[in-house]
Amino acid sequence: MSLKKQLILTALVLALAAAPLCAADKTITMSTTTSTRDSGLLDVLLPALKKDTGIEVKVIAKGTGAAIRDGIDGNVDAIFVHDTAREEAFVGDGYGTKRYAIMHNDFVLVGPENDKAGIKDSSATDALEKIAAAKAAFISRGDDSGTHTKEQDLWKATGLKLEEGSSSMEKNGKTVTIKALYPADSSAWYLSVGQGMGAVLTIADEKQAYTLADRGTYIQYKYGREVPVQLDILSEGGTELANPYGFIPVSQTKHPQAKTALAEEMAQWLVSDKGQDLIAAYQLHGKQLFFPDAKK
Repeated sequence: MSLKKQLILTALVLALAAAPLCAADKTITMSTTTSTRDSGLLDVLLPALKKDTGIEVKVIAKGTGAAIRDGIDGNVDAIFVHDTAREEAFVGDGYGTKRYAIMHNDFVLVGPENDKAGIKDSSATDALEKIAAAKAAFISRGDDSGTHTKEQDLWKATGLKLEEGSSSMEKNGKTVTIKALYPADSSAWYLSVGQGMGAVLTIADEKQAYTLADRGTYIQYKYGREVPVQLDILSEGGTELANPYGFIPVSQTKHPQAKTALAEEMAQWLVSDKGQDLIAAYQLHGKQLFFPDAKK
């Protein structure tokens, strides 16, 4: 074999060997909420992101509290969650570089068609008061997610007597203690299950109970499944049910191993016209699930 052919062959071998490394270098890990996964939105966004930027995202879906803890512990390169106060604290404490406002939808109170507690068209806080008065079955996520935090805020706004309890959950091989507020003397009708949004909707459907859900996951489970949940939206609207989502790259200041540059590139794609248009266009059975917050 001539020297020229040997050089060409060597170059080809080196190029092929380097290709997987280059691809791996553009892979990041993101902790996000079960709602972004269960709604189907990530199935649209992530392939388009990879096509445009080469970035591949490994998704870990869990409650917002657990996703934020992943960022604090340095287990991921970015978080995509929905609890603005905790997101801002995450950045303020130096764990994240910046909170990028990506999109919003809203929460809805859903329940069985017979509406035992008579909450239809009530405000969220009035609806919860009626559920408590009727001792109607209510399913709580109980998982320290953004939805769980919103639920507790709504119970506090009712002015009802509340109790604080704690439960333990296994997360990535670790036992995590979750403290939560819930209505006093509610053991007969209030059930905290420590599950994601899709599972909670399924349980509420089986028990003909009420629950708080993000609209996106509810629409997916109501209209996007072969066997839909038989739950109706009974209370919606108003600022108290707003549900904004933020994307935050993990800072290398706290975790030098974090792929912050790639996470920042993903953030810029999400707030770009392309990313925002895809979010706005994502529909299920003609219903828009999310609304872009960075659209110029």
